[in-house]
Amino acid sequence: MAATSPLPRWAPTPSPSRPLWRWGGGTPDASARAAAGRGGGWSLGSVFAWATGGGLHRGGGTASNGSSGAGALAPPGDGGGGVCVPGSGCEMMPPASPSAAGDADPTVFLTWEDVRVTVAGGAHGAPPVEILDGVSGHARPGEVLAIMGPSGCGKTTLLDTLAGRLGPGMNKTGLILINGRQKKLAYGTSAYVTQDNVLMSTLSVREAVYYSAQLQLPDTMPAPEKRAHADRVIREMGLGDAMDTRIGGRITKGISGGQRKRVSICIEMLTRPRLLFLDEPTSGLDSAASYHVMSHIARIAVREGMTVVAAVHQPSGDVFELFHGLCLLAAGKTVFFGTISDATEFFTLNGFPCPHLRSPSDHFLRTINKDFDEEIVESSKTNRKTAAEAIDILTTAYKSSSYAEKTTYQIVEMKHMDGASFRRRDQASFSTKLLVLTRRSFLNMHRDIGYYWMRLAVYMGIGLCLGTIFYQVGYSYSSIQSRCEVIMYTTALLTFMAIGGFPSFVEDVKVFRKERLSGHYGVSEFVISNTLSATPYLSVIAVLPGAMLYYLTGLTKGVDHFTYFVIVLCMCCLLVESMMMIIAAIVPDFLMGIIIGAGVQGVMMLNGGFFRLPSELPKPIWKYPCYYMSFHKYAVQGFYKNEFMGLTFPSDQLVESNATINGIQILKSKLEVEMGYSKWVNLAILCGMMVIYRIIFFAIVKITETIRPKLGGKLGCVR
Repeated sequence: MAATSPLPRWAPTPSPSRPLWRWGGGTPDASARAAAGRGGGWSLGSVFAWATGGGLHRGGGTASNGSSGAGALAPPGDGGGGVCVPGSGCEMMPPASPSAAGDADPTVFLTWEDVRVTVAGGAHGAPPVEILDGVSGHARPGEVLAIMGPSGCGKTTLLDTLAGRLGPGMNKTGLILINGRQKKLAYGTSAYVTQDNVLMSTLSVREAVYYSAQLQLPDTMPAPEKRAHADRVIREMGLGDAMDTRIGGRITKGISGGQRKRVSICIEMLTRPRLLFLDEPTSGLDSAASYHVMSHIARIAVREGMTVVAAVHQPSGDVFELFHGLCLLAAGKTVFFGTISDATEFFTLNGFPCPHLRSPSDHFLRTINKDFDEEIVESSKTNRKTAAEAIDILTTAYKSSSYAEKTTYQIVEMKHMDGASFRRRDQASFSTKLLVLTRRSFLNMHRDIGYYWMRLAVYMGIGLCLGTIFYQVGYSYSSIQSRCEVIMYTTALLTFMAIGGFPSFVEDVKVFRKERLSGHYGVSEFVISNTLSATPYLSVIAVLPGAMLYYLTGLTKGVDHFTYFVIVLCMCCLLVESMMMIIAAIVPDFLMGIIIGAGVQGVMMLNGGFFRLPSELPKPIWKYPCYYMSFHKYAVQGFYKNEFMGLTFPSDQLVESNATINGIQILKSKLEVEMGYSKWVNLAILCGMMVIYRIIFFAIVKITETIRPKLGGKLGCVR
């Protein structure tokens, strides 16, 4: 133990946008630590400065209780008003306790005790793997708590646990409380910014945030106010110059990865939640953007009493200064929990002082990152401790330290608070959400060339090929077979090409799952809006190639026959798209989904009644039930009735030359079409199958919610 080592002073590089802030008036909580060292306790007033009264002070000055505090960040041009953050020199009084919140939403005190998370072992019979091992801590209003540690230490798992978003197969034990109670957070009072930026690539930054504002904010707020609020949030995140730039994706280039991260933060900040979870908020951002984003979040946290918990991997020195508290994890265990200055002192007292001019955050992570222990042992000529040894020393020392005692005391104080209830915030009505989602989905389909436009071009090409190959088939006996082939190829090829839009389906489902977890809308709105927005495009896909094919091949003339032809074709496209959406909800990988979708459609084609007549199909499985489950059966038979009813053809050459065969004879004897009902019944069956497929899609999405990270855990939003 190097107890006599002087506490190293790390001097961050001055930023051009702000002065070099330093601690003023000593280290925060020094008196509390001294009391702990003497075996004393802390009063509520010493732990929570706002418990004795007072208000929130910005800039310099003295708090109303007469105490001096940590410091405040006052960026240039902010009129002296800033956010009180560690290391700045201002007085800060956090917001009032929940019981004093009045009509406004209460602030959130989040505590967790002895949280353990395990996941089932990979091999059969293997014991569960422990990801978090007895982690405890708390987060307070007006503060930003950083959860740090090397890769794989459990940062995101802890964040997901606190937010009620643990994945399937993961088991949690321990106590998590909000304002001293186990309760659900009402809609709009918490938000979670995920590590992955799941956004619609075809929308601009302004459109993405504004559409989200229309979904999240109540109908009582006028549209101009929603638009102004969305623009204000965008500018707060430094995206003013990129407002009208499309986000971009796999086909078109758009904004940078860091800007996508800021768009994700904008969307979750629209409702000004009381509790904000951030997973890697600085990933993909340069140092300047990271500082800008985190300083703004810290400013909002203090100004509005927001509780912020952020899992960060390796923040820059300037960003590290913005955090009020630190939860340092290694191998799922707590290495340290407390203030930033206490962390530096703790490492020094236990033999790991921070070198001069090195950022404390870099030093902490270097000390406890054991990924390269073997290289350290091989290359080191001294008795340098490995990271595994450092972790053992630090975790053991922390458990018996005054810092752990202080954390425990603070948790106990928060547990005994009089927890206030959270009011459910208003959001858009069902009809508004449906309209907004339909409009957004329609715009996305219009701009995504791979969704429908590429398919339309391919369909036109296929229609031209079929039309020229079977050009004017005529009314000879051989034309009977030609007409059947045209109908089957049209049904099979034009519906089979629906798998081309599967990558876009997968992206839609990803966006839905992300927004659904945040409580923006429900499954019903998504399924209905997707159907409404897709129908016009599928109608165009059916009408244009269908018209070209129909008249080039010389099928039965008449507006009623042509209308039936394109309606059935459109219904087939809707039906197949519904089936592909089911696959997209089950299989999130687009390559696997395309393979599965192609296989399912291939089997349905074989049972459509063209390649093998119904009487020739093996009865087990292929005829019962596959033949009756295939939509090709009803589409092809409807097309056959539409085409052959009322026509007369010359008979084959073995009969007298003046003999003829009518359409009904062809349908009954040659094609084995079921004649007990009209072609409109076939169309009605297709409509029913399409509705059933959409209902199945709805059910699959609802079912998968029970095995995926789910909305509405103890800390989830309530719909």
